[in-house]
Amino acid sequence: MVCSLRHEARLRALGFSAPAGIDEAGRGCLFGPVTAAAVILPKDCKIRGLRDSKVVPPAERARLAARLKAESISWAVGYSSVTEIEAINILEASRLAMLRAVQALNPQPDFLLIDAIKINSPLPQQNLIHGDAISRSIAAASILAKFERDALLERFHEKYPSYNLASNKGYGTRDHLAALSLYGPTPQHRASFAPVRAIIESRKASS
Repeated sequence: MVCSLRHEARLRALGFSAPAGIDEAGRGCLFGPVTAAAVILPKDCKIRGLRDSKVVPPAERARLAARLKAESISWAVGYSSVTEIEAINILEASRLAMLRAVQALNPQPDFLLIDAIKINSPLPQQNLIHGDAISRSIAAASILAKFERDALLERFHEKYPSYNLASNKGYGTRDHLAALSLYGPTPQHRASFAPVRAIIESRKASS
């Protein structure tokens, strides 16, 4: 798959002047909020290397995030908290974070390109499967969402150093699960997620 601006160019040919790409990061994590970003790229975006953030090394991701913040027409980040994830489930919380990112854009977009799902917005929108691999706007949002969430997890690491969050970024790695088993969950752990729930139940049974 080639990550290009063809979807954005098609929308501009139809009369839309400010299509935005939207994506999230942290949906599969055991810890912390889910993060979303929304980005409106310029028509002649010259930023090379935009692609799915999961295949972008951290140093390059930081470089791309800085350029996106400097050169995008508009960009914004939205979050949905652990409390909201627990109350409405991770899919709906992801949609909520995406909506918050869109609402924070200035100027506002007139069309939304979203990776895989749709959100509760009156704006016209299209969900693209593997959108972060085929749309540069969605890839840009993927990079910003991942960059901002990783920065947030590094700050959480200072508060909860035992869980090695600066390295595992809240995912269910061996070291993270071992720390969870040893110390138990923090208020920022997603108690409804199976690995966290299992450790909570195990600790209750052994107490």
